[in-house]
Amino acid sequence: MSRQYIDCREYPSTMNCSVALSADTESELLDAAIQHAVTVHGHTDTPELRKQLASMFKAGTPPLQTSPAQKVSA
Repeated sequence: MSRQYIDCREYPSTMNCSVALSADTESELLDAAIQHAVTVHGHTDTPELRKQLASMFKAGTPPLQTSPAQKVSA
């Protein structure tokens, strides 16, 4: 399995969070993403949040910088 990542910089927020997380397995990445979403962004750990975050995973590693074109409206 290839490395996967999720990058907060791609999703607009009032915090302008710059955290990017990556891992070798989807379960490891999901655990880290949930912990970040709950601790930093104040979300509640629910099956729906887990499904939403998992759908945002991308193959590879996060880029050093994101361009405005990469940002996704949430």
